[in-house]
Amino acid sequence: MAGQKAEAGGGQGRTGIGLTALDEEYREDLYRVLDEMRAADPVHRDRELGRVFLTRHDDVRAVLRDKGLHVDPRHALPDSYVRLITGVPAGSEDQFSPSMIFADEPDHKRLRGLVSQAFNPRAVETMRPRIEAIAAELLDAMEGRDETDLIAAFAAPLPTMVIAEMLGVPLDRRDDFKRWSDDVVLGFDPVASAETKSRIQASGEAMRQFFRDMIAARRKALGTDLISDLIRAEEEGKGLDNEEIVSMCTLLLTAGNVTTTDLIGNGVNALIEHPAELAKLAANPALIGNAIEEMLRYDSPVTDSGRLPHQEIVIGGCPVEAGRSISTSLAAANHDPAVYPDPHKFDIERADTHHQSFGGGTRMCLGAPLARLEAQIAIAQLVARFPGIGRGSKPGKRRHLPSFRGFETLPVRLRQ
Repeated sequence: MAGQKAEAGGGQGRTGIGLTALDEEYREDLYRVLDEMRAADPVHRDRELGRVFLTRHDDVRAVLRDKGLHVDPRHALPDSYVRLITGVPAGSEDQFSPSMIFADEPDHKRLRGLVSQAFNPRAVETMRPRIEAIAAELLDAMEGRDETDLIAAFAAPLPTMVIAEMLGVPLDRRDDFKRWSDDVVLGFDPVASAETKSRIQASGEAMRQFFRDMIAARRKALGTDLISDLIRAEEEGKGLDNEEIVSMCTLLLTAGNVTTTDLIGNGVNALIEHPAELAKLAANPALIGNAIEEMLRYDSPVTDSGRLPHQEIVIGGCPVEAGRSISTSLAAANHDPAVYPDPHKFDIERADTHHQSFGGGTRMCLGAPLARLEAQIAIAQLVARFPGIGRGSKPGKRRHLPSFRGFETLPVRLRQ
């Protein structure tokens, strides 16, 4: 089977950490590496990290939409990848309480249903004026500079401020939110050091305690924010208990922060690398919707997503045993030449910009409408304000974080 090629050096012998952003070549030349994997070993058995790694568009799409697959690590084999990134070793299952992204049905549907209304396209559209105002305020602060770090000045604070306002938490804590979120997502590192694990635990507990305090305050005086809505649902007997509210708030703040920051950063970087596309967008702002979809396809902020079969299944002719982690490479699927003509070309007028960057099926990213709107507003305003934006005096630095793709820093020159 195709997966056996890995043992004989298929795909340049790349496996394990070599298929994560911890590897420099994978991180800096991602799409060439994924092309090689797709051609040589599209259903790769990664024995080092206990998973099967998929790179063909149709395999990825089918797995993401298979309602019969699990995500809860308690269903995984002892050596599976999902146990590494969630910190659930065999024998500790009774100590694990999954957040929405690692919950199976019916818990997933119950948890998602309680917050889905706040993130549907109609509800998100009502936030447009406030997102526009936040973007304008951040751009105002960038005026007068010749160069700035786009991540620190714009791409990171904007989504943090937006989700903080949705939750009704004070914006003066946004530096804490950013630090906590950045630390919490380090949990996706399957080989995190003891020092990193300590950071993850400390920041996670600090964030959880912050939300416990916020929930206690809201119980005394409910407002119109999302935390208040979750408390109301609990009090009506159809919602979450206190720790589930804490878990949901932690997930929403983290997810609403990191991935949208990466979408904005990756999108602006693509425009800078393709000045003709930047000029096209500056001349015709109406292209922004299609441009964002192409940015998502071209350089997805989430590179892979996982599933678990509850019984043996066959993918691309290869058997995958029950409980084995399946890593679907969203980035590889989005660049599959069998589906996309000239897949490595960045074209904001591309006719078919469908992509796998938000996952699929019942687990399609809950925050997709909000991420799209934030990115459309942020990048449209940035290009209108600084149409001559270009590469800064120092190169950008990619984050070394498995499953995510974004910049730690992205220096940009604001004017020609």
